[in-house]
Amino acid sequence: MFERGVRAEDLRLVVEHGRCIEEYPDATPFPRRLLLGWIGGRPFHVVAAENPTARETIVVTVYEPDPARWEEGFAKRKRP
Repeated sequence: MFERGVRAEDLRLVVEHGRCIEEYPDATPFPRRLLLGWIGGRPFHVVAAENPTARETIVVTVYEPDPARWEEGFAKRKRP
């Protein structure tokens, strides 16, 4: 995360206010979602898992999406 220039407070904003672009309700051990957020004009994807028992959100990964794999706006995957 820090290697990619993402600060903890920026990540928190994406998790709280980012746009959910995909959901993975059958993921284990907790359901996950893919969020899109913008930090300093750069798009970022955050995969977050929800643990409702502990009332916590677990960040699985954060990355800058590859324009070759995502349509303009980074909210939809390109078809192969």
